[in-house]
Amino acid sequence: MKFRKLVAAVLALAMAMSLCAFASAEDTIKIGMSGPLTGGAAVYGLAVERGAQIAVDEINALGGVQLELLAEDDENDAEKGINAFNTLLDKGAQMMLGTVTTTPCIAVSAEAYAERVFMLTPSASSTKVIEGKDNMYQVCFTDPAQGSASAQYIVDNALATKVGIIYNSGSDYSTGITQTFEEKAAELGLEIVAKQAFTSDDNSDFSVQVAAMKDAGAELVFLPIYYTPASMILKQAASVGYEPTFFGVDGMDGILSLEGFDTSLAEGVMLLTPFSADAEDEKTQKFVSTYQNLYGEVPNQFAADAYDGIYALYTAIQAAGITAETSYADACDLLIAAFQEITVEGLTGTMTWVSTGEVTKTPMAVVIKNGVYVSATK
Repeated sequence: MKFRKLVAAVLALAMAMSLCAFASAEDTIKIGMSGPLTGGAAVYGLAVERGAQIAVDEINALGGVQLELLAEDDENDAEKGINAFNTLLDKGAQMMLGTVTTTPCIAVSAEAYAERVFMLTPSASSTKVIEGKDNMYQVCFTDPAQGSASAQYIVDNALATKVGIIYNSGSDYSTGITQTFEEKAAELGLEIVAKQAFTSDDNSDFSVQVAAMKDAGAELVFLPIYYTPASMILKQAASVGYEPTFFGVDGMDGILSLEGFDTSLAEGVMLLTPFSADAEDEKTQKFVSTYQNLYGEVPNQFAADAYDGIYALYTAIQAAGITAETSYADACDLLIAAFQEITVEGLTGTMTWVSTGEVTKTPMAVVIKNGVYVSATK
């Protein structure tokens, strides 16, 4: 009899724990995240997943609203991005932090608009991501903002009078930034002495592009491209003794983590970014310390933008009264309204949003010194 009572008590306890866990899961708001977790752009996707998870863990530790991050790999591919989006909805995602890169985000944002799912991308910066979609918001700067801000910074700080550009003509991200950079440069009287293109299918040899920069006497080379081709350009320039100032934008962030890359080649490279890991404020220092302890490396801007993205969603969730029972379609309308009202003090600046989905915050410049990013103003 005692044995039976003991078994019954154990079964009752197990059932109670199961029900408790079930209730806890039912009370959790699910946020979907998709990005390149494998492949050539994985540095971006992994940083976003990690930065977002740190924010989720911090928020859950506060009690109250509980969040769960659901991550899917899109390999920086549009079709796989749509598949990842649908998988996340099947898993119960009520809103999306993503996608990470521009090409899949353009495709997925169209699906999300039709399906009425709210999306906040940490890093897809093309205006094509948000155009005509009231449910699509950005944590990152738009491409036009990056291009014009870069030209302005170069002029304001007298970095060069003769500038060259190497860009990816097959990338919406790269061409968008290049266009606004050229427009702002013309307005400011900054001379562009050379402009060279490449494509994603033709990016293994940059000898022609680098030679054109050198022959034209470009004192600064603007690189509105991702870090992998940028690393090849730096290597090619070093091989021919060409030492201009190289100036990039947020796609350059990640070059110091590129496997097999000699980081000494990036010494003195500058880029505009909303985040500097060497900032001395308490919030940044805590985030950097946590990230380093967990992953053994310094977080890049993508990790910081994702961290801020989760806190932006959390702030809007609270303001809108969204719960685990709120459908993704209802959450979409509630989040659209909330994002017009909230202000978020993040790692990447004080953020507000306009109805087009663009974020308002101020960029900063960093420079690579001794293998790390430091503020260009130090």
